[in-house]
Amino acid sequence: MSMRKFKTDKRLEKISAAAIARQFSLSVVLENIHDEHNVSAIIRTCEAVGIPKVNLLYTIEKFPKLSRISSASASKWVDTEKFSSVQECFGALRKDGFKIFSSYLDPSAKSLYQLDLTKKVAIVFGNEHRGISKEITDNSDEVFYIPMKGMIQSLNVSVAIAVSLFEALRQREKKGMYQKSELAQKELDELIDKWCKK
Repeated sequence: MSMRKFKTDKRLEKISAAAIARQFSLSVVLENIHDEHNVSAIIRTCEAVGIPKVNLLYTIEKFPKLSRISSASASKWVDTEKFSSVQECFGALRKDGFKIFSSYLDPSAKSLYQLDLTKKVAIVFGNEHRGISKEITDNSDEVFYIPMKGMIQSLNVSVAIAVSLFEALRQREKKGMYQKSELAQKELDELIDKWCKK
């Protein structure tokens, strides 16, 4: 039996709108991000942009314990998948048709604003101190940087991800990608029913 009848019309309308806006062609990979509060803040940003899943790639650091306080229950609406090798993570993404764009401050990198983020892309961000690994850069389709005009050429990783994802939102909104679900109607109905039970 559908749970929808147990929700108010306003609540159902909000759930339906968020489900329709989910961007299954946009994903995020976090490589060895150490601070669990950063990870929770990132998941909250992903939920705000409509990203359905975050890939947790941990080859050095321990898998983070997610803070339910700073994520403001966003983890309830965003799936996570854990990987222990780049090969495993990138293999799964490429099998699903994703191109991989990685954040990396390098002379050969493109500006964030030169990227087409309306494609099926997974965006990779690395550790707060080490950045992304060489294995990531060697296996990415593109590397990019966020242009900055100040003396300090770095941002907190959760801020860098927010800047990048809201650029993706801007590009996708301009193309009307939030107005129509990427899911078939049956899959969309199943997602809405699932969320109504939360």
